[in-house]
Order: sequence, then C-alpha cells, then structure tokens
Amino acid sequence: MSDFEKKLLITGGAGFIGSNFINYIHRCYPDYKILLLDALTYAGNLDNIPSSLKSNCHFDFFHGNVTHPDIVNKLVSEADIVVHFAAESHVTRSIYDNAIFFETDVIGTQVVANAVVNNHVELFVHISSSEVYGTALTDPMDEEHPLNPMSPYAAAKAGADRLVYSYMKTYDLPAVIVRPFNNYGPCQHLEKAIPNFIVSALQNKPLTIHGDGNSSRDWMYVEDTCRALDKILHVSREKVIGQVINLGTGKDTSVIDIGKKVLEILDKPETLLEHIDDRPGQVSRHISSTTSSKELLDWQAQTDLDEGLEKTVEFYKNNRQWWERFVWMKELWGT
Repeated sequence: MSDFEKKLLITGGAGFIGSNFINYIHRCYPDYKILLLDALTYAGNLDNIPSSLKSNCHFDFFHGNVTHPDIVNKLVSEADIVVHFAAESHVTRSIYDNAIFFETDVIGTQVVANAVVNNHVELFVHISSSEVYGTALTDPMDEEHPLNPMSPYAAAKAGADRLVYSYMKTYDLPAVIVRPFNNYGPCQHLEKAIPNFIVSALQNKPLTIHGDGNSSRDWMYVEDTCRALDKILHVSREKVIGQVINLGTGKDTSVIDIGKKVLEILDKPETLLEHIDDRPGQVSRHISSTTSSKELLDWQAQTDLDEGLEKTVEFYKNNRQWWERFVWMKELWGT
C-alpha cells in the first residue's frame, strides 16, 4: 500500500494557477504526494514552489512537455488523480505566433487524455478557460453558452475542451471540465492585466489599456479557484464526472476600473492610465453563472475584488526580485 493518501499529477503546475493550487493542496493535505510535470517555458517558474515543499518527499518535479507520450504515460500510471493545467495562455502572443498554442493545448491534452484512458485514474480534471465562450451573449454566462472563441489561444483551449468532452463520451474518460474566469493573485506573469498594471504603477510607468478600457471581466482571486478545485477532488465522483463547471464570481468589472483601483491602492495618479489600440479578437464582456458551482460543489467565491487586489498588490510590492526578471518580456510583447 502507498505511504501517501493520494497521488496527484499536476501538469503545468509551475505556472500561476497551478503553483497556487500545489501550495494550497500541500498546505491542506500534507499526506498527499504531488507529481509536477512542467516544460518550464517562460511562464513556468519553480520559484513559485517553496523550498520547503521542493525538498519534501511528498513532492517530485519532472521537467518535460505534455506532448511527449513517454513521460506522460509514466507519470499518469503513478497517479490517482490528474489535474491538467498545462497550456499556452497568452492571448496577444497567440495572435502573432499561434502554432505552439495548438501543439500544447490540443495535442498535449490529447496525450494526457490518452494516458488517462489507458490507466486506472480516479479523476481527470481538465482546466479549460472562460475564453472559449467569446463575448457574453447572455448575462450571466452558463455552461450552455455557445463556444465562440475570438483568438487563436481561445480556439486552442476550445479544441482541448471539446476533445476532453469527446473522450468522456467515447471512452468513458472520468473527467470534469472546469472553466475558470479571469484569475488574478500572487505569482501571475506580467503578461496578464492585473500584474501588468501593478508592476507598471510600482515603476511609475504608464498602465497601458487596450481600446477604451470598457471591456469587462469576471475577476476571481486565485485562492478561490484553489478552493473550488479542492471541492472537485473531494466531492463524490458521481457529482462531477461528466460535468462542465464554470468558476467565477458572477460579477464583472471593466479593465479601466481595475487600473483605477490599482492606482488608488498604490496612491498613484490616474494620469498613469494610457490608452493604446485595441487588440484583434478582443472580448467585450465575461460574467460567469454561479449556479452549477453552487449546486455541484457547494462552492462560491469568497474574496471580494478590493480585498483580492490589496493582497495581490502586497505580493508584487514585497517580491520585486520575483517579477523584475520578467519586465523585459512585458516590454517585448507590449502588454
């Protein structure tokens, strides 16, 4: 019998949400074994995992790509549960260099799903994205909302999402598809709006806003996402296998208002707000339904936006060494 209560394989766990989830799981379930598979591309950072965990027998790191069947099959065969975060995730980059998005997001997901089909895995949690929906046609957006991806990134995530769905129907894949709305919090790469705004403000540089800034998003603090995933792992399998579940707050806030909130927290002038051309494939609004997450998981987001932003600003204020290495990439992509 294993010395560990459960063994979790987490793909892409050195990234933003994945690393927060690993740290959450280790804190709440110290008897679990965590297997981390990550290619350590620009967004993957082992510094997101604390040294105390990396040196712990409950954690093993494997450097590899989810598109490589050999390493994926080996690790899936050792796991009870697979949580699949690994993906390319930058909308703007996908517009100008999109091939890697389909390779990682679609082919990588196929490789992982095939490995799950061929091994005795209890549960496969596929992390999709609210971006698969495109602009909101309903208020709120539930899981039956049409999939209208508006960027190559979103299209790649939609392809992976539907691939997992087809495997559930064809191979009885024991999977749940999770569609988180816009997450923010500690250890998020500077390509994303909120850390971009915070770091720009800390340097007294312009906060660049695409278009008029009135595009709105359902912003969710990453700790709430981790709690939801915890629920998925620990409710009865019958409740979640075969389901698609949105994770959001049910409230949306414009991008320009997010910028203003960040400036207010840091006591910086609104003159730092700078409008630039809108990007192609811009989504004008996202707002999540919370019905399924409440009914299936007995979960709802707990962190108020202002509270979450305060916590996030504190992280970037106190961890300059973490983010300063990424500033050149932020400037390269103009995000």
